[in-house]
Amino acid sequence: MINYKDIIRYNPEKRFGKPCIRETRITVYDVLGWLASGMSFSEITNDFPELTETDILACLSYAAERERKLQYT
Repeated sequence: MINYKDIIRYNPEKRFGKPCIRETRITVYDVLGWLASGMSFSEITNDFPELTETDILACLSYAAERERKLQYT
């Protein structure tokens, strides 16, 4: 699994402190929503050239880790 901690960042002054990709204003939620709506990795990176496939994988890794933590709380 990719180490999302190098890519996903929290900044209380951006997007209300939601987890964003690097220094962008694109949240993990945004990316997951695009994937859920059927967008492919290439469609996302074409629409948002500041993103890479590794960024998208980091979002998936972040979501998987959060889900795993929720199971044990």
